[in-house]
Amino acid sequence: MLNLYRRHQSPCRFTTRRYRNCKCPIWVQGSLRGEYIRRALNLRSWEAATDLIRGWEGAGEIGVVKKPDIPSIADAIARFLADARAQKLSAETIRKYENLLIRRLLPWCEEKGLRYLKQLRVEQMRQFRATWKDGANYATKNLERLRAFFRFCMQDDWISKNPAQSVKAPKAQEIPTLPFSRAEVTRIVDACDRYPGNRDRMRAFVLVMRYSGLRIGDTIALNKARLQRSKLSLYTAKTGTPVYVPLPPVVMKALAKLETNSVGRYFSTGDAKPQTARANWSRYLDTLFELAHVANGHSHRFRDTFAVELLLAGTPLDTVSVLLGHSSIRVTERHYKPWVRALQRKLEEEVMRAWRGIPEAGRMKRRRPSENGQLRIVVRRQKARAVA
Repeated sequence: MLNLYRRHQSPCRFTTRRYRNCKCPIWVQGSLRGEYIRRALNLRSWEAATDLIRGWEGAGEIGVVKKPDIPSIADAIARFLADARAQKLSAETIRKYENLLIRRLLPWCEEKGLRYLKQLRVEQMRQFRATWKDGANYATKNLERLRAFFRFCMQDDWISKNPAQSVKAPKAQEIPTLPFSRAEVTRIVDACDRYPGNRDRMRAFVLVMRYSGLRIGDTIALNKARLQRSKLSLYTAKTGTPVYVPLPPVVMKALAKLETNSVGRYFSTGDAKPQTARANWSRYLDTLFELAHVANGHSHRFRDTFAVELLLAGTPLDTVSVLLGHSSIRVTERHYKPWVRALQRKLEEEVMRAWRGIPEAGRMKRRRPSENGQLRIVVRRQKARAVA
């Protein structure tokens, strides 16, 4: 094992090897594969000395530095994506990595004449971020993906620091959750009778999203095998226990009118790409929202409506989190905490309790002066007369 230490010299006032924050020469002492060494490294930078010793230990011989096989930026991206596929990440996640790294980062590096990973520093990453035309939320997600790529490079010792870690994320404004009101849901369901297409399928699609809390992509891929009587299988928890949600009769009647395809799907064939299917159904829903005269209509608001109606009915937040399939209750709390009925009731009780301490609910009675206050007034008057 090789150990580094500083050999303090005059005028340095330190003498112990434990102190490293001076500029005295750095020495190495120890043994590597039976070879003993104790000599000066002719270095004063602790980082440079550490890298040198690591090189010796990697090569297994004192004085020999084995240079790691550092790939180019393009090769590093290819290895990162191959590792992502080996982890069985979803096709949508890999597509987003490819969009950022292959379609954005690589062309930008070629334009700037950057080929090697060591050329990508914090300043270059800031310049690359400045070329993004995404919204604040999506840009923040892209920055997280960029950091994940450089963490992968650090784990293989291709770079020593993550250049994207010091790049600050854009300030994203939190958009409050806006569920549909009950009147809006009624107008949307009624507008299905005027929809210029398969009306039964559109009605069933809307009702499933409203009463199951599924995302639009999961609703499009809904399979008949997931229905067991009047219950819908949402997902399987990490413990292996399936999570079901009961569906009201109106949803089951709407689904009963539909015919499934050869693979048992209600709303898609499964041949199109997921993003294409989502774009098509989003366009269908936009037409429906116009017929229902619902402003700012969006498919995710059905999921918000499902969650908020449960919370307003007194359902615990942790139960809603399980039904939504969130990874943590904190995710549910961040989006839906203002709608928790128990919390609202507690806030109202606290405000009303504060009112009880105020006479006539806010009107303050005029206090009578205390005896000490009257005595001070009399003394001041006597002094004023004496002076006069």
